[in-house]
Amino acid sequence: MAADSELRPGGTGARRARRRTVYERAEAEVPSAEIRAALAGARRRPFWLDDPRRPDAAPALAGEVDTDLAVVGGGFAGLWTALRAKERDPARRVVLLEARRIGWAASGRNGGFCEASLTHGDANGVRHLPGELDRLRELGRENLAELVATIERYDIDCDLERTGTLNVATEAHEVAWLAEEADEAGAEPAPDAGAATVFFDAAAVRAEVASPLYRAGLWDTAGTVLLNPAKLAWGLARVCRELGVEVYEHTPVRALAATADAVTLDTDGGTVTARRVALATNAFPSLLRRTRLHTVPVYDYALMTEPLTADQLDAIGWRRRQGLADLSNRFHYYRLTADNRILFGGYDAVYHYGGRVRPEHETNEATFERLAAHLLATFPQLRGIRFTHAWGGAIDTCSRFFAFFTTAHGGRVASAAGFTGLGVGATRFAGDVMLDLLDGVRTERTALAMVRRRPRPFPPEPLAWLGITLTVAALARADRREGRRGPWLRLLDALKLGFDS
Repeated sequence: MAADSELRPGGTGARRARRRTVYERAEAEVPSAEIRAALAGARRRPFWLDDPRRPDAAPALAGEVDTDLAVVGGGFAGLWTALRAKERDPARRVVLLEARRIGWAASGRNGGFCEASLTHGDANGVRHLPGELDRLRELGRENLAELVATIERYDIDCDLERTGTLNVATEAHEVAWLAEEADEAGAEPAPDAGAATVFFDAAAVRAEVASPLYRAGLWDTAGTVLLNPAKLAWGLARVCRELGVEVYEHTPVRALAATADAVTLDTDGGTVTARRVALATNAFPSLLRRTRLHTVPVYDYALMTEPLTADQLDAIGWRRRQGLADLSNRFHYYRLTADNRILFGGYDAVYHYGGRVRPEHETNEATFERLAAHLLATFPQLRGIRFTHAWGGAIDTCSRFFAFFTTAHGGRVASAAGFTGLGVGATRFAGDVMLDLLDGVRTERTALAMVRRRPRPFPPEPLAWLGITLTVAALARADRREGRRGPWLRLLDALKLGFDS
């Protein structure tokens, strides 16, 4: 009797079904055998890094080095800082120290969305820095333009595409959100109007990208470029060397100590003595203890399909090749690669007790199966497609969702962290901020409240794990309740705290 009551119209089961999101329904509707078949044979490693063209590693540091500037970290934040340091002062001696390989962590594992936003979107910027948002929006656009110009100036081959991002509504209540945003942005109703922002109704968005899940879309044509992040990291490292930066890989920094005249970095193979140090370790434990509670590592996951055939591409449209994202709290991001694969990632954001960054966390079979079901529901035309890669990586999340800055030891050490998934573009801006701080010059950047204020720290364990777990559950409930935020999320909003993937 209980089973019958759950299945009849209006019964308990029907109410449960109505509360499930379109993606939760997909998990139940796509056969598990089909999901397993799609994932069979997928390599558990990042697609971008699984490339025979990956450069050979630079040698590890051996012995003692004296330098003007030492940069710790060989991801985007460290690479941009080193490159900009040499552009600003070619005579400055710069040493870059990477614990593993250039771009091996978040910089080589992300979706390749390079955005103009410095604040993780306008809504988040309004929450934290309402008085600065207009200028930060301008600075973000300038930074993206300069980033693209740098790629072109140094002939960095990273599959750059100026396609923008198309945000799509997959639930009925999200259509109004997009319509309101379209009105505020002065969006045009057709992509041929030459506008920076284009609104699509249900029929138009499905003509643009053929998914039965889409109810509306808003295309920001200029706020994002797409690229191959590993190739960008390798290209930046190449340019750094050409400009005179000394790059050492497999050189973890174990300790930092300061004297009246210099900062000493101890590594496994030697010692670096530097007048100034820029720390760009992001999701990994900071060498500055004062900032360790300001970030937590949250794991994000992605899948990569095999290259689509001409017929498969024709079936889904997507001829303008925009980056795609939906509007849920647990959102997906997806895009086409240069060889017409689909990268599909996001949704789950996983925090491990104690904030540990470990290799075993880079694989999450439950999430891989969930993402596979979601992609097949998004594009049922692609049923039967296989995935070639499945991977994860740690994001350095802070409580305000965008980068913060710290100085120590009399201004001789600067750090940047907390990019929360927006580091592909924002790290270049952060590099300039750190150099301004280390050079002791007052600029418009250093005067920003964004730079002068730090976010609230996370509490120590077990409170951090408990708070993040409660927040993830509350975000899922809000998605099921047409975006309505419950008491826990409203409290976090009031405290200007939060959590995102």
